[in-house]
Amino acid sequence: MKRAIVAPAELAGTALDELKQWLAISTPKDDALLLVLLRASLDLCEGFTGTMPLEAQCEVMLSSSDGWQCLGTRPVRSITSVEMVSAQGVRSALPFDAYDIDIAADGGGQVRLARPRAAERMAVSFSAGLAPDWAGLPEGLRHGIIRLAAHHYRMRDAGPSEAPPAAVAALWRPWRRMRLV
Repeated sequence: MKRAIVAPAELAGTALDELKQWLAISTPKDDALLLVLLRASLDLCEGFTGTMPLEAQCEVMLSSSDGWQCLGTRPVRSITSVEMVSAQGVRSALPFDAYDIDIAADGGGQVRLARPRAAERMAVSFSAGLAPDWAGLPEGLRHGIIRLAAHHYRMRDAGPSEAPPAAVAALWRPWRRMRLV
């Protein structure tokens, strides 16, 4: 089950401006690089916390099953469509009575088919994210994303790092979701 982000969160406005202010950059010369670093920091924040910070439109391919299947991304805001995908890749929309959806109080989303179809998969489109936009993001998450992007910008020639800096991890820790396996 691999999630695809169909429409990513918007970072080119306020988020980019905040990062440029943090780095004391006033020219647009590095905007493309800074946006890449912001997107990577957003992804690392999701990986660390287990929560998608900013709302994005996503799609996941699941097997055709009458059992509940989790979407794997949290928090799910809405499940917008369920389509069947044939072995040849042809998509067909399902009527609302052909599947069940559930969004739990903790933001977990799940889907099941009323009548599974052999040799087909299901494509589930949904919207997920803690905040609808950059301004709605909790201060600790937002500041951690900015600090991590700035850290990567300053250390861009030093090579990749394994974990976020301790100051960033401390900002994100209150939102971290832990799972017992």
